[in-house]
Amino acid sequence: MDVARCVVDPPRAWRSTPVGVTTAAIGVLVATALWSATRSSSTVLVGADVALAVAALTLVPVVVRRPEVGGVLAGLLVALSPVATPVASFAVLFTARSRPFRQAAAVATLGVVGEAVLALWRPMPSLPYGWRLVLMTAAYAALLGWGTWAQARHALLAALRDRAWRAEQEQERRVVEARAAERSRIAREMHDVLAHRLSLLAAAAGAMEYRPDAPPERLSAAAGVIRASAHHALDELREVITLLRSDDAEAPADAPPGQTLADLPRLVQEARAAGQQIEVDDPLGPPVEIPPTVGRTAYRIAQEALTNARKHAAGQPVLLALGGAPGSGLSIEVSNPTTLDGGATGDGGAGLIGLAERAALTGGRVGHHIDASGRFHLTAWLPWPR
Repeated sequence: MDVARCVVDPPRAWRSTPVGVTTAAIGVLVATALWSATRSSSTVLVGADVALAVAALTLVPVVVRRPEVGGVLAGLLVALSPVATPVASFAVLFTARSRPFRQAAAVATLGVVGEAVLALWRPMPSLPYGWRLVLMTAAYAALLGWGTWAQARHALLAALRDRAWRAEQEQERRVVEARAAERSRIAREMHDVLAHRLSLLAAAAGAMEYRPDAPPERLSAAAGVIRASAHHALDELREVITLLRSDDAEAPADAPPGQTLADLPRLVQEARAAGQQIEVDDPLGPPVEIPPTVGRTAYRIAQEALTNARKHAAGQPVLLALGGAPGSGLSIEVSNPTTLDGGATGDGGAGLIGLAERAALTGGRVGHHIDASGRFHLTAWLPWPR
């Protein structure tokens, strides 16, 4: 909504006021002024006042539709007869109410000039010229101020309504964005949890399918991996749902904290139990103090990298390297050879995109590329404050 338009255009209430009602009300004032002006005048003046009264009444629709034009014409009529004063007064008020102050001031000034000219050739014996001019100036100034105040009030109310409408639209937009962000968050968490566990299930089931002649202990171990992976998938899915239902500031005291970097050895052990070859280069040594958010993000990055290696480079050895220190950041690199039928490319899938978004939330970054030897590298850096 354009506030300047609200200042220039008359409000709907004024534009919708029937012109006939306005004309009738002003007609009463004109008739009163006409009766007062012709009590002791000559026949010629009486006839002129009657004609000017009719002309003044015909200006009312003009004032309503084009206040500046009607105000100028009414001001000219005032110089000829006092019967035009009610119409000129209405023109000043309406112009100040619906037009810029400069136009309204010009109409009011013309009205005062017309009253001054009228007082010169049709004086009032009971009222000196100076006092009459002061009273008429004060009356027109009051009408000008009243109309200007009404216009400013209307513009203020319009601006407040527009601000309220914009605030409501902004709130609706924020709600939509919050819902989209929450859906993206849920999808990212579900992907991280289920993709890892289902890939373990697929790897163990594939080993049982393609090696039915394997020793019983190998088959039993594969079945144990399947059972444990399914059990852990349910637990982690329950954990994700619990965390998503609770705000960080209002999480229950017994809510599961989620996996962190300290859980990385268990992740590697599960992947090795499913038959994945993993070499870990971890100069960090024993579990160190890392902010929980950074630790969870690091765990998810390693989990997604190992899952992608099982999907796109089955049977290939994987190198997982960690590094960094407080103040310099935490670095994670996972690399593995690519296979012709693995489907690994340099483009980021949904999981890698989700990892980049997750890392960006902590102030970190994630990148990936395939080197000249055909080895896929996933690198990540996360902030690690002192």
